[in-house]
Amino acid sequence: MNSKACIVLANGQIFEGKSFGASGCKIGEAVFTTGMTGYLETLTDPSYYGQIVTQTFPLIGNYGVIPHDFESSKIHVFGYIVRTPCEIPSNFRCEGTIDSFLKKNNIIGLCDIDTRALTKILREAGVMNAMLISGDGNEAKEAFKALSSPAEKEKLLEKIKAFKITKAVESVTLDADKIEESADVVFEQAAKYRAVPVTKDGLKVNDPKVAMKNGKGKKVVLWDFGAKANIRRELLKRGVSVVTMASDSTAEQILAENPDGIMLSNGPGDPQDNIGIIAELKKICEKKIPLFGICLGHQILALARGAKTAKLKYGHRGSNHPVKDLATGRVYISSQNHGYAVELDTLPEHAVLSFVNTNDGTCEGITYTDIPAFSIQFHPEASAGPLDLNFLFDEFISLINNPSYFKNYKANFKVIDSVSYFAESCGKVNNSTPVKANSNPAVKN
Repeated sequence: MNSKACIVLANGQIFEGKSFGASGCKIGEAVFTTGMTGYLETLTDPSYYGQIVTQTFPLIGNYGVIPHDFESSKIHVFGYIVRTPCEIPSNFRCEGTIDSFLKKNNIIGLCDIDTRALTKILREAGVMNAMLISGDGNEAKEAFKALSSPAEKEKLLEKIKAFKITKAVESVTLDADKIEESADVVFEQAAKYRAVPVTKDGLKVNDPKVAMKNGKGKKVVLWDFGAKANIRRELLKRGVSVVTMASDSTAEQILAENPDGIMLSNGPGDPQDNIGIIAELKKICEKKIPLFGICLGHQILALARGAKTAKLKYGHRGSNHPVKDLATGRVYISSQNHGYAVELDTLPEHAVLSFVNTNDGTCEGITYTDIPAFSIQFHPEASAGPLDLNFLFDEFISLINNPSYFKNYKANFKVIDSVSYFAESCGKVNNSTPVKANSNPAVKN
């Protein structure tokens, strides 16, 4: 764990530290996450595919590696940066260290750097490409040597800048499927660790018969764009049967399953890259089958309905992001992991903004009134995250049982005025263009 290592940012800045995990060189998109816990979920979340993740919390790995907490079967980050990795974890479920876990998955780790200084750069300049260099192998030696020569360093920076995350969704689809468990096992484990369904009032539903009664006999297709395992678990806890289908499935194949509802999962990359999926989703929307989109699924559904997406300056990654429910005015704390957002002034008719981020005014949820569909940018299924929004899975079950559930949905759009004011007042660190009051043509004050 003491070999020389560094991260080279696309702007030329270098942070030198020590290596842990695998050795070698790897280019990716440098991002940061503010979660204090949940590092295992972060490492195995397919949405992080292509990214070099920096943890702002200084000590990572204190409860070791716990396979049952994985969100997929392997690590999907391209690199991992922490201030201090714990070498002697303590937890009765622990089966290893972060260092050994990274080595097993051939993922480069960098430690002993000022992660908060790196985070400030990414927050102020925006996420950027970077290269991790680690160890004493030939590839690393050549990269370190290049850094000592201005001309060679410039060539290396051009290579870093040219990197682009490609084939993201197709690279991670169905990976969580490899660690699937039966509904009985899911609820047994959930009850054991009190990870049972949570109602809108914040009450835990400990009786499986009560939790599952409204979903019994219903089938949901989980359209997997890089799904976290906990999405399927939350559906199973509601009593529905779940059929997971690959990202390249056609509308015809999905409809052949005769689903009562379709879950559009999270996933990595630029949502606009998924041209084929968007085309197939348009066909499904015409059938008016209940739809629920999370994260990338939220963005893809918006694109299928005619909206546009844009890349955020530094995104939202962590478990402490406040979102406001515009129908009630209530603010919830959410877990998030995304670098793109739906542009509010592009929402089509019959698309009503339902949640907004109170930090920067970006779109966090959309409810559609012409089709039985709704979507959210955050993660209500988040393990090692807040449970405030877990009730949205129950909303999905209600929509399945009553496709007219959101037909008359309305949100108080006037609250956006205060959000816009707040976003403008924080312009120096604004994550995106501030929200414009009444920018949605489908909603009137």
